[in-house]
Amino acid sequence: MNLDYDLIVVGGGHAGCEAAAAAANLGSHVLLITMNMGVIGQMSCNPAMGGIAKGQIVREIDAIGGYSGIISDKSAVQFRMLNRSKGPAMWSPRTQNDRVRFAWEWRKTLESLPNIHILQDTVLRLLTTDTDALRIEGVVTGLGSAIRARAVVLTSGTFMNAVMHIGDKQLGGGRAGETASHGITEQLRGLGFRSGRMKTGTPPRVDGRSVDYGQLEEQHGDNEPTKFSYSPTTKPLSQQLSCWMTYTNPEVHDILRTGFDRSPMFNGRISGIGPRYCPSIEDKIDRFADRDRHQIFLEPEGWDTVETYVNGFSTSLPQEVQVEALRKVPGFANARFFRPGYAVEYDYFPPTQLNLTLETRLVKGLYFAGQINGTTGYEEAACQGLMAGINAHLMLKDSGPFILNRDEAYIGVLIDDLVTKGTDEPYRMFTSRAEFRILLRQDNADLRLTPRSHAIGLADDSRMRRVERKLLGVDVLTTALRRESAVPELANEMLVPRGTTPLRQKTKLYDLLLRPQVRFADLAHLVPELSTILEGLEDLDSEIVEQLEIEAKYEGYLNRERDVAQKIGRLQHLQLEPDTDYSLFTSLSSEARQKLNQVKPSTIAQASRISGVSPADLNVLLVYLGR
Repeated sequence: MNLDYDLIVVGGGHAGCEAAAAAANLGSHVLLITMNMGVIGQMSCNPAMGGIAKGQIVREIDAIGGYSGIISDKSAVQFRMLNRSKGPAMWSPRTQNDRVRFAWEWRKTLESLPNIHILQDTVLRLLTTDTDALRIEGVVTGLGSAIRARAVVLTSGTFMNAVMHIGDKQLGGGRAGETASHGITEQLRGLGFRSGRMKTGTPPRVDGRSVDYGQLEEQHGDNEPTKFSYSPTTKPLSQQLSCWMTYTNPEVHDILRTGFDRSPMFNGRISGIGPRYCPSIEDKIDRFADRDRHQIFLEPEGWDTVETYVNGFSTSLPQEVQVEALRKVPGFANARFFRPGYAVEYDYFPPTQLNLTLETRLVKGLYFAGQINGTTGYEEAACQGLMAGINAHLMLKDSGPFILNRDEAYIGVLIDDLVTKGTDEPYRMFTSRAEFRILLRQDNADLRLTPRSHAIGLADDSRMRRVERKLLGVDVLTTALRRESAVPELANEMLVPRGTTPLRQKTKLYDLLLRPQVRFADLAHLVPELSTILEGLEDLDSEIVEQLEIEAKYEGYLNRERDVAQKIGRLQHLQLEPDTDYSLFTSLSSEARQKLNQVKPSTIAQASRISGVSPADLNVLLVYLGR
């Protein structure tokens, strides 16, 4: 076997898959090492992709040239665009997925890429140089192979020194039926890395045939489903499976409380911090004691299985308590368990030890991506893997880094938050974390990011041509709307019934489109020539019209955000040297010296976002730069 590669990716989860695919498509020879080839791309928790802010990330991954969007579309069983009642900055796509097909599509995709080799083995330790300037040289596997590489992306998920908890029982492993990984944490600590413990949990899986759906509220997918990927290789769903909703009650809560003394979270056996925004059912009952019910969602696991996922009932309570309590939830009186819920406690490394490329500061060529950085969620892991794979390849080619700013992508927000602020609890992306969320919508991810990706050779020419055609369509339509006018006699027939002010004189169509009650289709009825403009762009007409309407109706807000982003962008160009010793800057506050030495910001803009660095401290840095 080949024992020399450009890049080794350790771990075959969402981060590892995207990292391997990105680097391979850019031209690197990649080895993906996974402990179990049967679960590459496995959905360890709920069988779904996307959601609030997460859906935007999946679309960004697709726009850059990753595969999470395409594979989500191919394995989807339901599609919903969340938050349609709110503004477009909040619209978030989400799919329910066939768990087995999702993993199968990932493996098929990876095996189709000629630059990727896959090895089933464990990684016991990393090979590094013995000099003071540490550099990665490869890995040593459980079977004794020393495999060389100039870059390694570590995507260990929840497996490093992992322990699973079910009530009083403790099992070594990072996922049901799979063993833990040992050795790397201890080696990294020896090299000077700081580590911590986190936890995550998962709910029971039940036999859908044992559920009384007549007592549950049905949740359908969208009547006209769309999809994640901008690529024409996938199509929207033609049929969908439903999800179902029910609620806990005080009797359920009382039963669950009887097991609190045996819950590893309450009796102190779990020291790791769990996800704040996806708490266990016992945590919800304890923290929100005034609430007498909590939502439970029943989600199908796929087209050809009766296994169902009980979302909202994540727990590590003893199995008998789980069964007794769940059977008191309406619809679950006769529920049969495939497996109980459990919690996993695992090692992570505070991400302030990374550069914005996700390369570690202590070891050149070593990158961390996914839950090892303290995040939670498939989407957060996948985008980190994508960025780590891209930057590892660019580093090997001595090219400049690929870094997304906070006004360019949710991915940029996530990585900047991790590297600049760190996290002591599982990090989850929300729209509220992005100060430029009106710019960072799910509908325009291709316009924002495909040109950037095409410039480094990842997004292919066909994707770039599609973006250019879309931009051309928006531009041509906008010009036509600014040129053509509506006469009151025809326009008022449409405006008056909608409760908006009638026209008294000819008005430009673009000004009419600014009204919330008016859509482009209404204007096309007034001026039929508008429809002919889209001839030849039929495959993009809905996207072009959506883009046009959003840009018109939110023009003022968009311009305001662009102005703010431009001002911050000026600070983004003021570079700081990575080896600067801030302890020598006596004019800085002591807290600023400590935080700046810890984070080592690459720009003044990044320094400004560090907690504890004041405007006065920034002025000192600007003087240092000669500004």
